[in-house]
Amino acid sequence: MKKLGPLFKETSESIIKDRLKKSEAFLIIKHAGVSGPDLSVLRQSLKGQNGSFFVVKNSVARRALKNSGYDSLVTSVEGPCGLVFIKEDPVVTSKILCDFKKGHEKFILESGFLKDKVLAGKDIESMARLPSKEILRAQLVMTLNAPISGLVMALSQIIRKFVYCLDQIKEKKANEKPEGEAQ
Repeated sequence: MKKLGPLFKETSESIIKDRLKKSEAFLIIKHAGVSGPDLSVLRQSLKGQNGSFFVVKNSVARRALKNSGYDSLVTSVEGPCGLVFIKEDPVVTSKILCDFKKGHEKFILESGFLKDKVLAGKDIESMARLPSKEILRAQLVMTLNAPISGLVMALSQIIRKFVYCLDQIKEKKANEKPEGEAQ
């Protein structure tokens, strides 16, 4: 029978590996000096956006990252660290983390990984300033719609001018007939 410590480490490592496979992105954060209740609030906020926050021993995190092919991020795991796994929109999750960071000075966005790209802390903060996917989609639709709307407006102006011109010709002919009949 295995001892509880190694069994817990193996289980934690397999959970990390599984979440790394299922996540669109993940971030490494340092949470030294942040209270447990505050971290629980952060977990609840992330859970609402299909994200999760996982605290594990650094040796287990390093081994799981190395075995999953994220060797470049192993050095980021120092001190009290946690992993944030992002399943859907990384922008919304980074906004949640940056908002949380404003109230907690010792909370550090260390690094992360998004679509084959290693992120630094400043990259995560830059991502937090981006609009959400819904807003970007709306902006794209508006951008694609603008030329079509402009064409419709231009064509409607041409038709209006043509109708106005025909109306002016009609009035002119109406005014000419009575004068011609009188002569």
